[in-house]
Amino acid sequence: MRFLADEGCDFAVVRALRAAGHEVTTVRETSPGATDDVVIRLAESDARILLTEDKDFGRLVFAGTRGPVGVVLIRFPAGARSTLGPTVTQLVKQQGGKLPGAFAVLQPGRVRIVPRTAGGAS
Repeated sequence: MRFLADEGCDFAVVRALRAAGHEVTTVRETSPGATDDVVIRLAESDARILLTEDKDFGRLVFAGTRGPVGVVLIRFPAGARSTLGPTVTQLVKQQGGKLPGAFAVLQPGRVRIVPRTAGGAS
């Protein structure tokens, strides 16, 4: 699968997904300092699922007029971060087919995936 990691996304996620054979581009490497709107447009134009730890993307994706880019919002507290890379890799392996066009919230021990349409939540 193809992903775009937001600038604030833990690099352990990037390393784990790359090691699992996925194509991951990072905002930090290609467009440092890009605004959230630019990041969403980059994900859309490259047909990538956005990986982020920034809750603002929920507002942009659901309340805004942005297209159906897939987003994985990672919500891991400091005490659980050692499992972050393997957990994201497991999510992609088990439920990757549900991620394009959806908004997923990943927390330790749980994931919620909300399918979307171009006009908002479905």
